This record gives sequence, C-alpha cells and structure tokens, in this order.
Amino acid sequence: MKNENKEIVKRYIENILNTENAEDLSKFISPHYTEVFNNKRYRLGINGIRKKIMEIRKIYPDLKLSIDLQITKDDWVVTSYIMNGTQLGSWIGIRPTGKTVEIRGVNMDRIVDSKITEHRSSTDLLDPLIEMNQHSIHWIKDYLQNKFVAENEDVKTMCETEAA
Repeated sequence: MKNENKEIVKRYIENILNTENAEDLSKFISPHYTEVFNNKRYRLGINGIRKKIMEIRKIYPDLKLSIDLQITKDDWVVTSYIMNGTQLGSWIGIRPTGKTVEIRGVNMDRIVDSKITEHRSSTDLLDPLIEMNQHSIHWIKDYLQNKFVAENEDVKTMCETEAA
C-alpha cells in the first residue's frame, strides 16, 4: 500500500502539476480535499485545487516539479521536491521578472481510498525572492511581518519578545 501511495503522488505531480491538464484531478484528488496552512484547515475540494493550480501556472507557465525524495508512513506520503519555473505572472506583489527560479519544499499528502485527501507543505520562499532580486531584505522582512506575523498571534508575540 505504501508504494501505491507514493505512486499516486508521483503520478499527480507528473500528470497534473507538471502539465496544464487539470481535467484529470478527480483521478487523484478527493472531493473532500483539504489543505492545512498555519494550523488552519481549508477545504478546497476538487474545484478549489483546480483554481489554485491554474493560478500558479499563470505565474509559472513552465512549472516543473521534480521529486527529490519520497517517504511513506501509514497513509501519509512525504515528498521533498524541487520546482523550477519562469516567473511570467505577478507573485506576492512582484511584477513578472522573466527569471527562472528554483523553489525547494516538502509536501505531506494523506492518501485515503487511493486519493489525496489532505495536503500540508513547507516551502523555502526566501531564496527565490532573493534570486529575483526584486526587493531588499528589509522589504522581505516587512512583507513577512505584515502578511504573516500580523495574522498569527503566537508568531507576533515571539517577534515582539525577540525585539525586546
């Protein structure tokens, strides 16, 4: 079963994320598909993830994810990946740069009844921001504080403690 789950995630990456073919999502994604970000659950379902994928592909039309490593535990598949893409659309307030960036991250996908039902991820976005050379480190710090810290009381408290 573990190898079957790894294969489901691998085929999802190859056949959906690395292509513009979002029509076959129901072969890989549960109608109850949920993403967890910052300890909050967001139920996207098939239509929500379709919209998200299409938005990402507008930014990076040549997006390509490569699997670095996959590990399974119970009904979870952990995938370390490398994403390459040319930024041709606006991304977090950054105008298109035409630069190819490399983004590394780790996805954790829960497989139930041969479908991805839950997704969690951690992505290194600092390096791509620096690569794009769009903003100074001060802009990045301000952006993260305004968008992330301000919305998360635990992190906000931590940052205030560090500043003291």
